[in-house]
Amino acid sequence: MRLCLAGQEAAQRTLYGRYVGAMFHTVLRLVGNRQDAEDLTQEVFVKVFQRLDSYRGESTLGAWIKRIAVNSSLNHLRTANRLRMVAFEGQQPEPEEAVDEAAWAHDIRRIHESIKTLPDGCRTVFCLHLLEGYRHQDVAQMLGITESTSKTQYMRARRLLKEVMSGE
Repeated sequence: MRLCLAGQEAAQRTLYGRYVGAMFHTVLRLVGNRQDAEDLTQEVFVKVFQRLDSYRGESTLGAWIKRIAVNSSLNHLRTANRLRMVAFEGQQPEPEEAVDEAAWAHDIRRIHESIKTLPDGCRTVFCLHLLEGYRHQDVAQMLGITESTSKTQYMRARRLLKEVMSGE
């Protein structure tokens, strides 16, 4: 950290190399487009190096960088007017079913490709909740929606994924 703050390029390359892959995949899952994800990942690291002096160590460095990546992705989706949630008036979210992770683990690439086909709002909630580990309350706050809408979008994403996966 100290060397990065001092502007030492080797230290900055090491930090970049350590986190770029994970951040790229986080961004790609959220925006669903490889070109946008590549551009956004570069922007994330520009922000990281510009704001490195504001890192206070309250979380791990990786978690801090991930938060920048998630926020940048959400801002990108908002700016492109792609972050729309479908309202389901009067519909209560279904209780979550247990996910048989072993059954899905055999073909992770197919799953990731299927996730990309989800509508932007569903995909964003799905990725933030299931893949990034945010609680629905946190997802709702990040997206400016209700917790119920977050849960409903998540359930819709799961239903759509099941349809896509079973139809192939």
